[in-house]
Amino acid sequence: NRIWNGSILAAFLAAVGVFAFLLQTEKKVLAEYEKEQVCVVRMQIARGEKITEENAGKYLAVAEIDKSIVPETALKDAEGAVGKIAVYEVEEGTVLTAGMLREEAEITGQMTEPVIAGFRAEDLYQVVGGVLRAGDRIHIYCVEQGEMADSGKILWENVWVQQVFDQTGTAISGSDSTTSAQRINIYLDKADVSGFYSALAQGSLRAVKVCD
Repeated sequence: NRIWNGSILAAFLAAVGVFAFLLQTEKKVLAEYEKEQVCVVRMQIARGEKITEENAGKYLAVAEIDKSIVPETALKDAEGAVGKIAVYEVEEGTVLTAGMLREEAEITGQMTEPVIAGFRAEDLYQVVGGVLRAGDRIHIYCVEQGEMADSGKILWENVWVQQVFDQTGTAISGSDSTTSAQRINIYLDKADVSGFYSALAQGSLRAVKVCD
């Protein structure tokens, strides 16, 4: 009887040991596939597109993915993206991270009183052939008239394009690479607006696009 009872006890202890081993193995396996909630792009976001309360549901969704592949700077919900601007085109299905977006204040941070100034493409000679899109940056030059017609000087560097429109006034998406931009809005400091429009009226301004 003692041998029989000992065998039963040994078997029981062995079973407990196997169960504990399997339980730990299961926990380890599950830990490797632990899920985490992140914000993913459900529709391609064009460069320069601003995420707002109105379009956040169009562009973004929340999903759970394996924690092991979640970037440290991944946004956990759409609220973290609202009010920010895409610094480059973000493809559908991408996990949205902080580095893909920029605060509007970062664009206007060096300005004392930022405003949005608009002009027509025909007003600014050689405005990059109508290919400008929201989020682009341009340098604006002034070409001297008369004897100095072949010389010029830069007036504003890295001017951000806020939005562009076609000839009917419809906003052009950043994913549209064919429609010619006829009206352009840019960020300027209020103190520069008067000088900008004066030079614009004289026809002495030229623009070049900054290639990133």
